[in-house]
Amino acid sequence: MQLNYFIYLITPFCAWLSAGCLKFFINSIKAKKLAFGLVGYGGMPSNHSAIVSSTTALIAFKEGLNTPAFGVALTLSFIVLLDANSLRQQVGKHAKAINTLSENLIIKPNLRERMGHTRLEILGGIIIGICVAYLLYIVSTMKCWI
Repeated sequence: MQLNYFIYLITPFCAWLSAGCLKFFINSIKAKKLAFGLVGYGGMPSNHSAIVSSTTALIAFKEGLNTPAFGVALTLSFIVLLDANSLRQQVGKHAKAINTLSENLIIKPNLRERMGHTRLEILGGIIIGICVAYLLYIVSTMKCWI
């Protein structure tokens, strides 16, 4: 398989890996210990934002802004970004309220409260996604790979 097509598969993975490693590093510094439990939902940068923005940016770099593929990718990105900022934050707030209300119960649900992203965390993910897409785009256009 040529790198030109394979790049559409590896770009979101590389963006996810980059954002995840950076999130682990940032959370470890904040917690002053290895923060394996804090890599999941929420935090800086947003993995979801990095994944969708890397795919959207790669399509823009390789195919252009006036293509149907870019329009579909941009639409998907907006849905994911809005979900990360609004819906998932609300889920986290509800989890916190349920955990608080259930403090006197014998069996506590212990729901994860850290969900969703701030706009800054989403922006961080978008920047990582675009940078990863650009780097892989440059690599894919090098003559030695074809």
